[in-house]
Amino acid sequence: MAPPSILVQRDYDDLSHAGADFVASIVAARPDATVLVATGETPMGLYAELALRQKAGTFDGSRLRVFQLDEYAGIADQDRRSLYGWTLRAFVDPLRIPHERVVRLPSRSDIPGGCAAYDRSVADAGGIDLAILGIGVNGHVGFNEPPSDRWTTTREVELTPETIRANTRYWGQEERIVRRGVTVGMTTLISARRVLLVASGTGKRDIVRRAMLGPVSAEVPASLLREADDVTLLVDRLAWNGMA
Repeated sequence: MAPPSILVQRDYDDLSHAGADFVASIVAARPDATVLVATGETPMGLYAELALRQKAGTFDGSRLRVFQLDEYAGIADQDRRSLYGWTLRAFVDPLRIPHERVVRLPSRSDIPGGCAAYDRSVADAGGIDLAILGIGVNGHVGFNEPPSDRWTTTREVELTPETIRANTRYWGQEERIVRRGVTVGMTTLISARRVLLVASGTGKRDIVRRAMLGPVSAEVPASLLREADDVTLLVDRLAWNGMA
């Protein structure tokens, strides 16, 4: 278990290009890699850069197998808040990945059974080759809200007030925010062969430093990623130093 590699980029555009380079290098070595994909603002530039390369013919992600990271509980596919739909729009469809190569999280019926089936799918695939993750202001990854220990499995969770407030930037007033989610557990994330954690902006500086430099603790779930075999933190200057 090596210490995390910390790559500090000048700004968000540089971060997005560097992230695309990172992913492309893994896909070049293994075109059918299993990739666990986050939504949220920060990885969108990375995904957009991969889509441009796909369109230009300099990158081919069409053989990837995609695993969903998190979902809101009780959300229908046609709901604009569906994180599955967001994953399709931002990553799967631009890279021309067939939908049957996407492993979904359950959101409505038999969530416990669906979570167990998801974890079996991860095991049957031989684990996750690359987990692309963001970090919440309270240190969550996926919907692994604090406290979440390293042995948590895929499950339904209650979202914290911090996460609910943060999600208003996507969906509007707090009344629109679903209070419960479904998330891949920390044990799956820590077991990924490569982890790419991306963060941007001054609002993430304190939590990024707590996760990478502070104690490894269930109170900051992202800090548990330091127990993974190969972790890269990709940040811009604002998220690392608090200044450009």
